[in-house]
Amino acid sequence: MKSRFAFLIFLLLLGSVPLCAQRDYTQYVNPLVGTDFVGNTYPGAQVPFGMVQLSPDNLIGGWDRIAGYFYPDSTLTGFSHTHLSGTGAGDLYDISFFPTTLPQKADFTVRHPDQAPLGIYSTFLHSEETATAGFYVVRLADYDIRVRLTATPRCGVQHYTFPADGRERVVTLNLARTMNWDATQAGEVQFLDSTTLCGHRFSTGWARDQRVFFATRFSRPWQRVEIDTVPTTAGRSVVVRFYFGHSADEAQRSITLVTALSGTSTEGALRNLAAEAPHNDFDRYREDARRLWNEQLSRLEAESDNTTDLRKFYTALYHTLLAPTIASDVDGAYLGSDRRIHHTVGIHYSTFSLWDTFRASHPLFTLICPERVGDMAQSLIDFGTQHGRLPVWSMWSSETDMMIGLHAIPILADAIGKGIKGFDYAQALALSRRSLLDADYRSLGHYDSLGYVPFDVTDMGKDDWSLSRTLEYAYNDHCVAQMAQWVEGRPDHRFAQRSQNFRHLFDAQSGFFRPRDSHGRFQSDFHPEAYTPHICESNAWQYLWSVQHDLPALMHLLGGRDRMEARLDSFFTLAPRDKAELPLFSTGMLGQYAHGNEPSHHVAYLYNVVGRPEKTQHYVARIVRELYRDNPAGLCGNDDCGQLSAWLVWSAMGFYPVDPVSGRYELGTPLFPHLRLHLPGGTTTTLLAPHVDADHWRVASLRVNGRRHRSTFLPHALLTSGARMEWEMK
Repeated sequence: MKSRFAFLIFLLLLGSVPLCAQRDYTQYVNPLVGTDFVGNTYPGAQVPFGMVQLSPDNLIGGWDRIAGYFYPDSTLTGFSHTHLSGTGAGDLYDISFFPTTLPQKADFTVRHPDQAPLGIYSTFLHSEETATAGFYVVRLADYDIRVRLTATPRCGVQHYTFPADGRERVVTLNLARTMNWDATQAGEVQFLDSTTLCGHRFSTGWARDQRVFFATRFSRPWQRVEIDTVPTTAGRSVVVRFYFGHSADEAQRSITLVTALSGTSTEGALRNLAAEAPHNDFDRYREDARRLWNEQLSRLEAESDNTTDLRKFYTALYHTLLAPTIASDVDGAYLGSDRRIHHTVGIHYSTFSLWDTFRASHPLFTLICPERVGDMAQSLIDFGTQHGRLPVWSMWSSETDMMIGLHAIPILADAIGKGIKGFDYAQALALSRRSLLDADYRSLGHYDSLGYVPFDVTDMGKDDWSLSRTLEYAYNDHCVAQMAQWVEGRPDHRFAQRSQNFRHLFDAQSGFFRPRDSHGRFQSDFHPEAYTPHICESNAWQYLWSVQHDLPALMHLLGGRDRMEARLDSFFTLAPRDKAELPLFSTGMLGQYAHGNEPSHHVAYLYNVVGRPEKTQHYVARIVRELYRDNPAGLCGNDDCGQLSAWLVWSAMGFYPVDPVSGRYELGTPLFPHLRLHLPGGTTTTLLAPHVDADHWRVASLRVNGRRHRSTFLPHALLTSGARMEWEMK
């Protein structure tokens, strides 16, 4: 009773915005969006920012199955408790259960070195599959077993309904599965009684030295257990089979499994289990998950007769709220990046896809769930303090060093600039400075001494990404200069000067940023459409616009307002010469604009800078309506822990944070005739565009609180003040 009461209090404290009981927003969420094409999302059960992502897996391995599941596949091999949403590299798939009857179907053929063999599997049909926010259902066709999944913040809940045909029922726990991204190091189980076990799976891969502890409770006792020991490169792991007999009794057909995770210990997992999942009533957990999702989704109350638009919007909002993920136990314990156990008074978060999410996801959190942002900021600070520098891309207490820049810095700066509480501003500033002045890390020494990263002195293997790193570091420098002004009340001239380092790579002859070597010479063989090792997942056209913090300077470099407009026109209309030669990340193409990857995301809004907002409206409307769809292939690129989806959420509201630390949002064109922002604290901002539709996306005028709004942006303070905005469309 005490644990149940504690969990109810947890549900109440998660949000301060009253839930609109008359409307179920989860009806508009389709987690299957992004599970086909290149979206790399998963369809399973999770609550907002939950530690557990309980989702089905097909064949593990390969680009298509980075999230464990690929919609065109027709087989399932397990239901595991950890997944990554929309990333470009794969990992996790921890604590995998799979129900079957005897005899089992199995295939242990190794067909590709990047893929694990099927193992035990079942076919399934999409017509017998359902997914919505916090809930997933599928029938395993080869065994006639109905599987239902839901979750709490730290627990996964599975409900199996077996056929009443007398076949023996088996549940397999696989702690030994390994694949190219994620190699099992060790796995063990301990049986506490005839319904409860705990254990761990240790692995290494993208998340190095990953430690996942778990505790599982079955709703009925198993009759017998078999354990297979599997050798690993670092020891051994196990596969455990639980047998439940072959009774035809109707009451024996269903089994519920509740599994709690922890990054600290089996004791931590048992505490999480007791606090969040003390009973075996699947439907109550499903309702709790629905309530948590409605509390978050209802903060943006969109109204429209177009159900497809509502589904696109709320599915995007759902995807944005999947990460970062809770990494601390119910008592505040978490595994630090120094591999020691620490305690936090709030929630410690992990899974920060920072190169992606600093652009739109984290600014969205400061607007619609600021009560979480302080803990997220402190999580970045704690990781950096324990690790020695701020993270680049972290998950499960590990630095993956994936991608470039130090984009924890703009997230911290954005939170400081908006007055978010709950973390130490001075510590954030000091750690940001120290991270950017680490001369031994990722060419920062060359960057400081030369004013740019040279392409002939590399510390990142064959892909030096030197041009991109220069521009990203310059933006990080700007963020530190802003933080210094806010925290210390005076400018930091060193970082303000370094924020102009982008100028050192601008080649006036070609009109592009161009790689330079350590002797100051521009790269000789330069083609702006080419994808080279010197530019991160992009070409020179796409990185031309990565000066979000000083657009007047960029305009000057490009030759003035008219020339910048002409270059933008070329950017959106210059089609690739050979689309077949485009790299995997160049998807969602409009000319050279690649909406499927992050460096392009702000560029449609730059027409505002040159005084042509109607062109911003044109391209934003096209992207919203053409490049997002309500089907499994509905994302035109990797969702990257919600960034691609966050772009849609912002743009559907009618504006976008081009420079996240500026506190201003560039105006575009709204998607909905009526949208209310229910902000924490009880403030409601109302966005009205009564005549907007697919044929009327051009903005004739905007009135804010009854007065004509003449600028092309909105300040953050206005958006959070309870304003009333009225668009007249044409």
